[in-house]
Amino acid sequence: MMDMAMLRSINQPEKIALTEHARLRLYERKIRISDIIRCIETGEVIEQYNDDKPFPSCLILGEDTEGKLFHTVVGSDTESLFLITAYYPDAGRWESGYKNRKETEK
Repeated sequence: MMDMAMLRSINQPEKIALTEHARLRLYERKIRISDIIRCIETGEVIEQYNDDKPFPSCLILGEDTEGKLFHTVVGSDTESLFLITAYYPDAGRWESGYKNRKETEK
């Protein structure tokens, strides 16, 4: 289970690893590493992905450097953070406050 205290203890630019996919998405979405750091500083875990490989990961709801809410997905080996993706949530898919996904019609 991912813990915000642990994530915050290693929340430094030099400890954040980016995949090429994550790097491209950050560029496309105009999200900076400083936004990722701020999200982890201000955020809370809203979903856990304990079975993710190679490390467990979680979805964090936090703020960017301008105070706008956004989501960051990170994994960790307790020494480094592995950024999977980050995005501004779509109000059409998330309830007000962006903590809960809207129910989808089947």
